[in-house]
Amino acid sequence: MNDDIQFILDTTKEAMDKAIKHLEKQLVNIRAGKASPAMLGSVMVDYYGSQTPLSQVANVNTPDGRTITVQPWEKSMLQEIERGIMYANLGFNPMNNGESIIINVPPLTEERRRELAKQAKSEAEEAKIGIRNARKDANNEIKKLEDVSEDLKNNAEIDVQQMTDKYVKKVDDIFTTKENEIMTV
Repeated sequence: MNDDIQFILDTTKEAMDKAIKHLEKQLVNIRAGKASPAMLGSVMVDYYGSQTPLSQVANVNTPDGRTITVQPWEKSMLQEIERGIMYANLGFNPMNNGESIIINVPPLTEERRRELAKQAKSEAEEAKIGIRNARKDANNEIKKLEDVSEDLKNNAEIDVQQMTDKYVKKVDDIFTTKENEIMTV
């Protein structure tokens, strides 16, 4: 196989891998009923005048499927952490017991589950668009190659299509898993 074609295929695979990684990262932020430290991933805390991610000022744990505990490294940060969680507007009601912050994660309503499933589907569609764009870019690059036979170009386009199909199926599988996780009570 021609080096130029191999480079195009490798670059395309990299772009498609990035689309999958981005999808997985986005789906972690979509709540699926079970408590998870990632739910507080967007919380910023005022740490001596600068906005700092919660994970850099406290330990965040889930002792069970319905509870998140936040144990600050400095007790003086309890109020700031509580304020940060409220400000992040995640729909949680943090309770401060003087030692740590406890958050009870309420079960999701049917309507909220449907909304989250829609959100997950939208993220999956975005990933597919990224994959198809990578395919289009690869096919355009293949067509531009001059010192390559038509047969090699056609074979390369077939390889790109097979890669695209594989990655689109991967996105569908990831989405189906997440949707089941969201819809399971």
